Amino acid sequence: MPSQTEPTSYDQAANDPNWQQAMTAEITALEQNNTWTLTSLPHGHKPIGCKWVYKIKHRSDGTIERYKARLVAKGYTQQEGLDYHETFSPTAKLVTIRCLLAIAAVRHWPLHQLDVQNAFLHGHLDEEVYMFPHRAFVDRGRILCVDLTSHYMDLNKHHEIGNDPASIKSLMGVLHEKFRIKDLGDLKYFLGIEVSRSKRGIVISQRKYTLDIIKDVGLLGARPYDFPMEQKLKLTPTDGDLLHDPAHYRRLVGRLIYLTITRLDIVYSVHILSQFMHQPRKPHLEAVLRVLRYLKGSPGQGLLFPSENNLKLTTFCDSDWANCPTTRRSTTGYCTFLGDALISWKTKKQNVVSRFQSKPNIEPWHMQLVR
Repeated sequence: MPSQTEPTSYDQAANDPNWQQAMTAEITALEQNNTWTLTSLPHGHKPIGCKWVYKIKHRSDGTIERYKARLVAKGYTQQEGLDYHETFSPTAKLVTIRCLLAIAAVRHWPLHQLDVQNAFLHGHLDEEVYMFPHRAFVDRGRILCVDLTSHYMDLNKHHEIGNDPASIKSLMGVLHEKFRIKDLGDLKYFLGIEVSRSKRGIVISQRKYTLDIIKDVGLLGARPYDFPMEQKLKLTPTDGDLLHDPAHYRRLVGRLIYLTITRLDIVYSVHILSQFMHQPRKPHLEAVLRVLRYLKGSPGQGLLFPSENNLKLTTFCDSDWANCPTTRRSTTGYCTFLGDALISWKTKKQNVVSRFQSKPNIEPWHMQLVR
């Protein structure tokens, strides 16, 4: 029976055939891409360690797609300015992806997805970095240190969108010449986001991701709520007892933050709950669980990008006035539509206390202009 748990250490994974195969594939890819040079440690250099990270990749229906193992350097032991100068890696913003989906829905463009195998290896380090090999290398008689030459480069998931199938095919051919690429076909699932298409348009949702969170906290059998948060609820940093395991609260809020990619209806609630990450208390956890019980009522709800749309850009914004019980700062919210397609939104506490009721309503427009 395939393993359903992700190991947290090499010892846990070493005797499982699925993880053995995943680790072998990872080492082979590292060597084929000349990620390192086997060498002795030069005098005066301090090596960093490494570890294995294991992940089970699932399909949108919850079945196992593959077992993934990554050998990663412990970069957190390096010092900025001494061992490295920049760690920036450009990635596409989700608002950009939503814009493309909105346009593709109207113009009936095909959506295609590619997976670049070991994409993070297609780069080069300017610095000299030495790493202790994992003890798996020692077992194979390897020498004591490796000189890293590659670094992470975010090319993992690549999406093709356009109105010319011939041009898309030509681009795919060029990419195949440069990289090892797996053709995933039509865009249906990426980064935990499910994509479906019909005559009405394109819908994105996070149903599986939502149900996974609800299952992990044991609320699959709980009664759903109609609203994510009580209207007059005022949470403060000092109400109630401190949680014995604050990390549990932080993980749940972090997962809810990612869920706001497609769930605008919980953005305000998550905005409130994320303000108590430092010292979460029991009322804060109860509020998180209420949000999850609300999500249980509609786990597959998402965003529709309609096929009939004028693509006119429109923004709506508003704010309350001095509604934070602790700081008396106002909260701003806005949402931006491309025609009838919602592409961007945000809820944020204003930086200063507004003395007059008119000022909080000016602040959201300023927020939009400076973005």
